[in-house]
Amino acid sequence: MNIKINGLNINYEIKGEGKPILLLHGWGANIESFRPVIESLNDNFKVITLDFPGFGKSQEPNNPIGIFEYADITEKFIEKLNIVNPILFGHSFGGRVSIILASKLKINKIVLIDSAGIKPKRSKKYYLKVYTYKFFKKVASIPGINLILKEFMEEYRNKAGSSDYNNASPIMKKVLSKVVNEDLRKFLPKIKSPVLLVWGENDTETPLSDAKLMNTLLQNSGIAVLKGVGHFSYLEKLNEFLIIINNFLEEDK
Repeated sequence: MNIKINGLNINYEIKGEGKPILLLHGWGANIESFRPVIESLNDNFKVITLDFPGFGKSQEPNNPIGIFEYADITEKFIEKLNIVNPILFGHSFGGRVSIILASKLKINKIVLIDSAGIKPKRSKKYYLKVYTYKFFKKVASIPGINLILKEFMEEYRNKAGSSDYNNASPIMKKVLSKVVNEDLRKFLPKIKSPVLLVWGENDTETPLSDAKLMNTLLQNSGIAVLKGVGHFSYLEKLNEFLIIINNFLEEDK
């Protein structure tokens, strides 16, 4: 199904009946990344999923937008579909959107899965990469030098950049650059709903230390750690994940 929000065609899916659960996927993913979770939950809940703009079958934004624009689009999606007091599931990037929404809307419960939202501490090596690239970019603006450096800069950027960045379209590269620099920890104390933090023990994208920090800032939360898995913990240990969330949602069935 499709719905137009802020001039963009948004692809979404609804399955099952019951209290609403809204699943928000991570960067580079789409509705299908939650397929096993959808199939497990739709016997007891109305499960709603969408492709964020620029992912899956949804339209790419015309201009680079940030996390607050993504949250605004999702809030309008909730309003247009008349989704009342939903349970939010947010993985990684979807966790960012969930944090913003839960800080101001009436939300039943939240499950943050390997969620982004804490700005990472950068190493000296990271800043060396960034400033080296900026230096060459500035030099490349000098007439006559651009063609010489263009190929070198492209190769350097591909080596230095993350796979998410390198695989993105030109607009989505700019979107990612805006999104990753937003630190959302100030929104966490505003969340009154119960929050379950589900994390992969070996997550290197959003480390377990992020979950522990979030847990100290949230009013009503707990952490479930999935041993020996990484950033897609809910898929890597699907059965354990489903047992955990079914317990968390038992009274909502």
